[in-house]
Amino acid sequence: MSAILGKAAAVSVAKVVEITATSPKSFEDAIHSGIARASKTLEGIQGAWIKEQKIIVTGGKVTEFRVNMSVTFLLKD
Repeated sequence: MSAILGKAAAVSVAKVVEITATSPKSFEDAIHSGIARASKTLEGIQGAWIKEQKIIVTGGKVTEFRVNMSVTFLLKD
């Protein structure tokens, strides 16, 4: 218990999951698509760290933008 407030301090616990998202348009679109998809099954997303960006080249042209992200979300009480 906090002596100043007279009540217990709130504690948050977060979890981090790694996801990969792709887009034929851009890295930014891959990020938005990945977070939108993760939001369907994960509640309380707080942020993401973009760990890696990669392009796929086919026939000399960029055909896919890929990002690996660590997504942080709060665990429910």
